[in-house]
Amino acid sequence: MTSSPSTKKTTSLLIVDDEESIVKVFQRVAKNEKLSCAACKNGIEAMDYLSKHEVECVLLDINLPKYSGFEILEYIKSMQRNTEVILITGSGSVENAVKALKAGAYDYLTKPFDSLDKVTLTIRNAITKCRLVMKVKSLEESTEEMDSFEGIIGRSKPMQEIYRVIKNISIANSSVLIQGESGTGKELVAKAIHQTSKRKNHPFVVINCAAIPEGLLESELFGHAKGSFTGAYYDKKGLFEEGNHGTVFLDEIGEVPQSIQVKLLRVLQNGEIKPVGGNENKHVDVRIIAATNKELLEMTKVGTFREDLYYRLNVIGINMPSLKERAEDIPLLCQHFLKKYNEKTSKNITGFSIDSMQALQSYHWVGNVRELENTVERSVVLAAEDQIKAKDLPVKILSSTFYMLDDKEEDLTKFSYQDAKTRALHIFNKTYIKNILHQARGNISVASDRAGMDRSNFKKIVKKYDIDVNEFRKSS
Repeated sequence: MTSSPSTKKTTSLLIVDDEESIVKVFQRVAKNEKLSCAACKNGIEAMDYLSKHEVECVLLDINLPKYSGFEILEYIKSMQRNTEVILITGSGSVENAVKALKAGAYDYLTKPFDSLDKVTLTIRNAITKCRLVMKVKSLEESTEEMDSFEGIIGRSKPMQEIYRVIKNISIANSSVLIQGESGTGKELVAKAIHQTSKRKNHPFVVINCAAIPEGLLESELFGHAKGSFTGAYYDKKGLFEEGNHGTVFLDEIGEVPQSIQVKLLRVLQNGEIKPVGGNENKHVDVRIIAATNKELLEMTKVGTFREDLYYRLNVIGINMPSLKERAEDIPLLCQHFLKKYNEKTSKNITGFSIDSMQALQSYHWVGNVRELENTVERSVVLAAEDQIKAKDLPVKILSSTFYMLDDKEEDLTKFSYQDAKTRALHIFNKTYIKNILHQARGNISVASDRAGMDRSNFKKIVKKYDIDVNEFRKSS
């Protein structure tokens, strides 16, 4: 009978290989790293061992008698989901590597081994990841909600989850892939990951891959040797070398050409870079965080992004929510940006009127937090009173949310919230439609086009508020 997980003994390293010389190499690594170790010659022995022991990392040969490494990998993942598996292959084919990573393997090693250091590092990282996952599972989730974390603002559920992930990966060196729409704060999250990690006292290097011309990107990333091209008058360190021992943030990773994707893969696999025109590889110790607003997985399917690079980057994935998905954070963000731009402009605006805040919360923020910040900055600059009113907001926000735009705004705070909202909506609709009709000289088609509305919907609003279109035609 299989013992329950709570009573199983834990083994750090399980070697599943029928080559004695390979087993001895791994046993030597285990001894040097002070890891508990066991060895099995085939899949049947391995399955039996796994039924009785918790294992942190399995070193698994792909070519085994009776059961293939991939079949055993599937068994391991069904039995012990947190166990990390490193596949051992003699072919070194990218096809097998990608297949292994897709099937849930942590990494793969190719026989014969080029370097014992690489073998040791791969095993060490796999076990670190396993222990990290177990630590995360054992920690009780904090019930205290935070309004901010390392410069990131938000108390919504999606943001609390991101804070939790950042805290839980603080001891890891695994690569991170941050995905999300433009303006959602991917760089802030990358910086927070760096600041909470063991690398926080070392450089945080930011590279916008889309902003550097393709011809210069390789030199910027990896450096170049003197005389390697016209204008290369001296040796130059690349950004990876500048960020040694720190974190390198690759923004817009989806824009990197395939010729450079191969070289990024080498950094992730071996920690090696080769300067343009250089003869020798250099070793760098960096943690890579990448970000994109593109669907990288879809790009791998059409061949514009390497599958093996995608899986190397996406060891830890973070999906940034759009502002629409965290609309409850808008008032908090607005107050944060208000304080920031009050200080920058030496103003003392106290807050937002009810109708302006309602408009801000109702608007669909295509540009996400970045667009919201720009809107608050603009409103602070333009506001003539001690409060940001609806009239201080851009017309595109008002026209799409139908909140009041009237120089004669009344004090809505004397009403209940619901009554104030209803009254604000009524006043804005009537005032806005009249202004648009006046500008269009009573032409419904022109007015609806300026409002960005369907003509039939525009006519319904005109009818609802009993507005006489002929009045504007007469005055033209």
